[in-house]
Amino acid sequence: MQTTVPTKIFGTDGVRGTANVEPVTAETALKLGRAAGHVFKNLETQSRGRGKHKIVVGKDTRLSGYMLENAISAGILSMGVDVLFIGPLPTPGVAYVTRSLRADAGIVITASHNPYDDNGIKFFRADGYKLDDKVENQIESLVFGADVASLRPTASHIGKAVRIDDALGRYIEYAKASFPRGMTLEGMKIVVDCAHGAAYKSTPCVLRELGAEVVVYGNQPDGTNINKECGSMHPEQMCQRVRENQAQLGIAHDGDADRVLLCDETGALIDGDDIMAIAGLDMLEQGLLAQKTLVATVMSNAGLLAAIQGRGGKVIQTPVGDKNVIDEMLRHGYNFGGEQSGHMIFGDHSTTGDGLVCALQILRIMKAKDQPLSKLAKCWTRYPQLVTNVKVREKKPFEQLDGVLQLVALAEAEVKLSGGRVLLRYSGTEPKARLLIEGKDGAVLERHSLKICEAIKKQVGA
Repeated sequence: MQTTVPTKIFGTDGVRGTANVEPVTAETALKLGRAAGHVFKNLETQSRGRGKHKIVVGKDTRLSGYMLENAISAGILSMGVDVLFIGPLPTPGVAYVTRSLRADAGIVITASHNPYDDNGIKFFRADGYKLDDKVENQIESLVFGADVASLRPTASHIGKAVRIDDALGRYIEYAKASFPRGMTLEGMKIVVDCAHGAAYKSTPCVLRELGAEVVVYGNQPDGTNINKECGSMHPEQMCQRVRENQAQLGIAHDGDADRVLLCDETGALIDGDDIMAIAGLDMLEQGLLAQKTLVATVMSNAGLLAAIQGRGGKVIQTPVGDKNVIDEMLRHGYNFGGEQSGHMIFGDHSTTGDGLVCALQILRIMKAKDQPLSKLAKCWTRYPQLVTNVKVREKKPFEQLDGVLQLVALAEAEVKLSGGRVLLRYSGTEPKARLLIEGKDGAVLERHSLKICEAIKKQVGA
């Protein structure tokens, strides 16, 4: 078992790993809290609110969240910064409440779509956006290098912690405000899978308050069942329940509800590419898509690009990760982007991926056009695409794996003839190699995928 803290702990989406194993331990969480308290206190000498600087701390429903929130808050308090506990709340809710309470930063303790025995720590700036690399590096250097012991205040300068009782209500009202005033969901039956995660109260509540009949499950968190055979990682259950209940829509979140997958009234899965096509084309039609540009990642289907471009729009593709999508949106003033996995950033409403706000935008389009989701989803044609995950014991560079890049080159040579592509990468959050092959002939995709994955398994397979 790993006992030493690695020299770098920030990954593609904050700090993440097995709970109570470095770097996701109480000891390192305390150091992170101490470092974050110092950095955020010094980013702006004057706090955004009255009195001391404040940091919001929220979490999902994992058992280890209790341990980590207490450890990280102790570190923050020791640096003379107050802590605002908001309890279990979706990641976008933490981002919103950070802005709403005029806090100086926000922290959410979550491992998103991972199993319960993992956990993680994500940071937000005062404006609700994720940290840039410069600030992450400052926090990291204090955790590993500079000694902050001499910087710790004493006596009355130590921070205090308070619990914010209306955080859930604030987020609920904020989410409802993203839905058009005067429009309701009356007459609609919606199935909701909360993944036993952070949205177990907020999403059913918002939908009911807007008038929908809600069939909810995955809303009994016990600390160990988050994402377990439910949620957006297991959407087949949602699809089945939509058919059984003759519902108009299914909604499935992941553990921290920053993503969503949907299901139409026939029980067919609607993924992030479908959502981007439906919402992106609607925004183009309404003149609401900033610079007529959608931001997606390299994982998105080529058919999505063709659909947006066919209506006079443009698609920019970034590396995988919602942070990369958001960074591109901020750099150039775009207002909509997302990932095939269901992270959707509606920049006019939210600063980060928000599964509930996304579902409400699709519901808005359904109501405005008076069309079922199955019909809306026919606005584009998906190219055959095969995505395969291979568990690995180590992330050895692919060029060091015998024959793998040669097999990739052969696959590219064949599928590129029909406008396809091949993408091979390691996951930023899990011990997996991810292979995407896209083209017009499914049999060709399967043949090449099998060969490439077998070569990877043979050399670094778990």
